[in-house]
Amino acid sequence: MKKNDILKTLMFSFLFLLPLIMAAQTIKGKVTDSSGGALPYMNVVEKGTTNGTVTDDNGEFSIPVKELPIKLVISSMGFKTKEVTVNKASYLTIVVKEDNALGEVVIIGSRNKSRTMIDTPVPIDIISMENLSNSGAQTSVTEILNYVAPSFTSTTQTVSDGTDHVDPASLRGLGPDQVLVLINGKRRHKSALVNVNGTVGTGTVGTDMNSIPTASIERIEVLRDGAAAQYGSDAIAGVINIVLKKATNELAININSGANFSEHSNQYNEGGVDGEKFQIDANYGVDLGDNGGYINFTGSLATRGATNRSDSMGQPIYTMFDIATRNLGYDAAFAMNPSALASYVGGLDPSLQAVYDAGIANGDSFLDIISSNGNNGAVSEYELTQRGLTRDDFRMKVGQSKLRSGQFMMNMELPLDDNGATFYSFGGLSFRDGLAAGFFRRPAYTDGRGNTDAYANGFLPHIASRVIDKSFAAGIKGKIGEWDVDFSNTYGVNSFDFTIVNTTNATLGASSPNEFEAGGFSFAQNTTNLDVSKFYEDTFEGLNVAFGGEYRVENYQLLAGEESSYTAYDVYGEPVNNLTLDSDKVKSYFGGNVPGGAQVFPGYRPENEVDQNRNSFATYLDLEADLSESFLVSAAIRYENYNDFGDVFNWKIASRFKASDNFAIRAAISTGFRAPDLHQIYFNATATQFVGGLPIEQGTFANNSRLADLIGIPTLKEETSQNFSLGLTAKLPESKIKITVDAYMVNVDDRVGLTRSYSPSGAEQTAIFDAAAAGAAKFFTNGFDTESSGLDIVIDQNMSIGENGTLNNILSGTFSKTEIKNVKSILGTEILDATLKGYIQDAMPRTKFNLTNSYKTGKFSAMLRNVYFGSVNDPDFAGAVTYDAKIITDLTFGYEVTENLRLTVGSNNLLDVYPDEVPTASNYGGQFIFSRRTSQFGFNGRYVFGKLTFTLK
Repeated sequence: MKKNDILKTLMFSFLFLLPLIMAAQTIKGKVTDSSGGALPYMNVVEKGTTNGTVTDDNGEFSIPVKELPIKLVISSMGFKTKEVTVNKASYLTIVVKEDNALGEVVIIGSRNKSRTMIDTPVPIDIISMENLSNSGAQTSVTEILNYVAPSFTSTTQTVSDGTDHVDPASLRGLGPDQVLVLINGKRRHKSALVNVNGTVGTGTVGTDMNSIPTASIERIEVLRDGAAAQYGSDAIAGVINIVLKKATNELAININSGANFSEHSNQYNEGGVDGEKFQIDANYGVDLGDNGGYINFTGSLATRGATNRSDSMGQPIYTMFDIATRNLGYDAAFAMNPSALASYVGGLDPSLQAVYDAGIANGDSFLDIISSNGNNGAVSEYELTQRGLTRDDFRMKVGQSKLRSGQFMMNMELPLDDNGATFYSFGGLSFRDGLAAGFFRRPAYTDGRGNTDAYANGFLPHIASRVIDKSFAAGIKGKIGEWDVDFSNTYGVNSFDFTIVNTTNATLGASSPNEFEAGGFSFAQNTTNLDVSKFYEDTFEGLNVAFGGEYRVENYQLLAGEESSYTAYDVYGEPVNNLTLDSDKVKSYFGGNVPGGAQVFPGYRPENEVDQNRNSFATYLDLEADLSESFLVSAAIRYENYNDFGDVFNWKIASRFKASDNFAIRAAISTGFRAPDLHQIYFNATATQFVGGLPIEQGTFANNSRLADLIGIPTLKEETSQNFSLGLTAKLPESKIKITVDAYMVNVDDRVGLTRSYSPSGAEQTAIFDAAAAGAAKFFTNGFDTESSGLDIVIDQNMSIGENGTLNNILSGTFSKTEIKNVKSILGTEILDATLKGYIQDAMPRTKFNLTNSYKTGKFSAMLRNVYFGSVNDPDFAGAVTYDAKIITDLTFGYEVTENLRLTVGSNNLLDVYPDEVPTASNYGGQFIFSRRTSQFGFNGRYVFGKLTFTLK
């Protein structure tokens, strides 16, 4: 072989072997937890490539790379993903922190800043939003919690006025007003809305968590235990703390779109697509200075289409009067002479004459015959044909409301010196425009509310709401001597404004407007906190002492609408008052007074207007001691004083005993309270509600009103509670399994709620009813006690699949029961009827299980979730109708297209499961095929979505 050939061969061989020579560089190291323990089965991947490995049983790894420097990405379910820059081939020791697991340091439940979940004496769930945002179909806070936190329940309501736009939420089966919500550990203001219209949570005031953009949230901490001695009023069932993001130098943009593809979409018996959603989120943070300061911004815009699960209208649509009006025009003589009108109308068509004759033969009154739908709907079917309409034209809209929203959130910290003094602030602004429908005003209504002068075929009124939420918090934290001091002020306001559209004031007839400004309400809260703490490392095995104070001011306002939104007018177009002659009032064909005000939602009156304030102050002391390495004891006391009802004192004792490194038992006992909300004391209004399919003008009168005094409604006072919990935590290191089991009992005395309806008795009461245009009255009162008990279970396992795959399995479940006791009586009758009892005891699932399996390998991920929602009883049937338990399946797939782009597709309710149907005889002519009174998992059916996530660093 020639020398040149040899050289060519050597050069060719070198070029061929060069990649292998370069690949011979090997990075070796070990992955550990924060305590130095080896972590097997962790993914170690060269960033931006498929080159990777998994740590062995000793937590060690070895990975060949082509060139340096590179970035290694270390990840596994249950741990925070960590990136490490490698500049040379040396042995690495990489420490990672747990995420969404028992080792996460928590803010709530303990004032010891280093306490982790495994250490706390009470149960706490930590929900990582990063993992959920990459895999879930849910886009709002309450939707997410409903599917991942077993003891949390919330679903969208329908045909329930303002509650269509704020989802009532429950923890451990208690009321929406018995859970406290915090943002970054600071008290969040409540919603301005009080639920009064026949839903789960009736009579309560919750917190509008959906005003917070999910893209701004780092994690959610759920404390499942009474905590009023630590945090004050409302924390009877527990505390939800929303922790905002701190990330900097990374722009994250999420684009999410989906819709309901279901057999019952658009119309019950047709199927199709509805409920279209589109949402775009952007999050970005920048560093402030060189000492760890940051400011993080989040913006979100979203639209949500309405869904409808009603069928063709099966209720009566027309009467014989409507036929006569179409043929003859309105004649006032007909109103008081039904016999003459019936004879004329009956002569129009032999089939209708037969209906009329059958009624006469049966001995029915003229009024009953004429206003009826006739045999087998003959009158309505005849007139539908004459007018070229079908029953589909009279369908209601029963499903989720239409929404359009915008949200902004900010979170920042700025170190002021090298000694830990830090200025911090966070806040947000959001709006939400909703559009929800009420009951169809059919011509067949005999009281004239259908206003056929303006709408010959009736109309479907809508409630347009605008919800605006504003919040801002600022504070300084640092050290004074050896004490940690945190001084802050938090302000928030929530407001509702209502516009009623596609409606009429029936007393104005054909001249009525079709849109009304109906008024609204707002709630504002300002909270000032001073928190001081110190950790004594050498006392016992550690002692934490914390104390502080709080001053809070609240304001509730209710504003009147325009005059025509609430007023009844006489035949001359003048407002009806107590001097108006009965003969001058607008009458229906059947002789009764036509109701005034905007149909579906009469506006708030000037006499309803409220502007009330309340202030309170509190002080607390909190001690937490590790008496030994295995035994923890904590105690807290809190005193609060309210200027409107007095003072309260609460206490809590909790402990945790570690039998070993992998097993602990914990217990807590405490007292608690909830101050009656200003809304519950002062809200008053008249609204149209449908009971048994019939409309009534339902008045809600203030607790301090003259009518409340006449009927004997006592002044509102605080609710009080006693909480007991006992649980265990366990770890099985070899199987990488973590287990928590917690039993609890919560007794609430003097619980605040709405009473049953009362009718007027006596001249003074009748005058008050008439002034409010109300036919029935309800009140807020401390009316009953409840006993809630249950068991929560969480089992979490991480395991490796193949060379690069990890599988996280979480099984969580809850068993709960709430019983009503000691119902008070007024006027010789219990204040709660069977329906009101049903909302509290039976309308929410008392058993709920969640099995989530999350798999990841390289750039691919998948999530399968099955949620078991237990059976519920329909309050409309006093517990006689039960809707069976169902399993809802979610399935999503994710793929990292590039280092900066991730695609996620999937489905919520993949198998298109619906709740059991309402008995046919009670579904209001095919309109409420699925119950609107229960809170199981909703009835929108299958939802399919796609999501793009852009990340730029």
